[in-house]
Amino acid sequence: MKFGGTSVGDADRLAATARIICDYAREGCPLVVVVSAMQGVTEALLRAASAAGERDTQTWSDIGAQLRRQHREACSELLAGPDRAAVEAQIEARLRTFDEFCSGFSLVREVTARSLDTLSSIGETLSAPLLAALLRREGRSATACDAAELIITDDHFGDAAVMFEPSRQRIRHRLLPLLEDGQVPVVTGFRGATVDGTCTTLGRGGSDYSATILGAALPADEIWIWTDVDGMMTADPRMVPAARVIPELSYREASELSFFGAKVLHPKCLDLPLRAGIPVRIRNSFGPERLGTLIDGRRRNQPGVRAIASTSSAELFTIFGDKLMPFSRLAALVFSWLDADHVTTLVVTQSSAENVLSFAVNRRDGARVRRRLERERSPSETAWGLAGIEELPDVGVVVAVGEGMRGTAGIAARIFGSIARLGINIIAIAQGSSELSVSLVVRSADLPEAVRAMHEEFGL
Repeated sequence: MKFGGTSVGDADRLAATARIICDYAREGCPLVVVVSAMQGVTEALLRAASAAGERDTQTWSDIGAQLRRQHREACSELLAGPDRAAVEAQIEARLRTFDEFCSGFSLVREVTARSLDTLSSIGETLSAPLLAALLRREGRSATACDAAELIITDDHFGDAAVMFEPSRQRIRHRLLPLLEDGQVPVVTGFRGATVDGTCTTLGRGGSDYSATILGAALPADEIWIWTDVDGMMTADPRMVPAARVIPELSYREASELSFFGAKVLHPKCLDLPLRAGIPVRIRNSFGPERLGTLIDGRRRNQPGVRAIASTSSAELFTIFGDKLMPFSRLAALVFSWLDADHVTTLVVTQSSAENVLSFAVNRRDGARVRRRLERERSPSETAWGLAGIEELPDVGVVVAVGEGMRGTAGIAARIFGSIARLGINIIAIAQGSSELSVSLVVRSADLPEAVRAMHEEFGL
């Protein structure tokens, strides 16, 4: 079971989370718990690091004081006696680390990605001991565990890749004895470490990923992601008030929705459960009686579109290759540059005859892509160079998703017809090779209307 920041946001939410865990543990079910930082803590840590790098001592000191108050208040409300004293000592130790790192950033006026991973994941090392102590107060044996001692990654700080096999061995060696002893391990989400023990993080929302790594390694019977929504929905409810919870999805459908902007799951977190065949459930910790969404490998006989995914924060780049350059060479060059900068594409289209390649990326990656393309487009490249680069900012991507689209006639006509009736211009189109999705690029301002039109067209 993974619990996100809103599920452990304050003393009341921590108490509610402890009750959920105890309800299932009392049924004789061995549980491993993964916990995020308390609500707002990771963002506060990142702000503190930024302020420290600019020698804004007042700001990072104020943030440290606020973090101390937030965790000590929760501790005093929930715990008493030796457990409270022990957790308070751990809070002070973690916040001394916070002070040391911020002082160091201020001294050198620089925040490295390596150091930022340690600082930004301190929140999980504060919440895990607190929840473990609370479970013990409720009568459950529980032990806080640092995922930096369990999950081994590479050194791509900020978004590290997991080395699964050595991680699996460590996870089983550490957690199985605790489970056999009847304990509930409470593991820090978001964190990992390199082989030499340097702390890394798994990317924003990485606690989901942590849970699926642990679940696949043990292996678990099921992985439950407790959050503040009822499940995965047919569209973003901020754009489509009529959007509803989808009771069941396949791994591939859920992965596609996560990749294209559904905030419920980390985009990487379904790969390991898919390979291991472990069902994943999305549950609402604010309404634990609700069934949520079940994600598994069953093929469901539901033709057509299951959901509409979207992201409004994208940029579209169009690359024109020299007429003498084979298209395969153009594509190889462009994608090697993107790979070197760890940039993921959202949509790719091509015209081999015209030697043109277009791709959309997240807006946060736009500046890096632009710099790379300008650097690589050198005047010395006379024979095989880039003939031109066009950038279109402020675009959005809307995606129709459904395994039942395969072999169903008329899907594309309905998608394009629903958009055309609104007079919205489609800038680019891409279809997944497995017919799982059809992606459209439109201007960001047109995205909400496009999403609502497609949602209504397919009666979602």
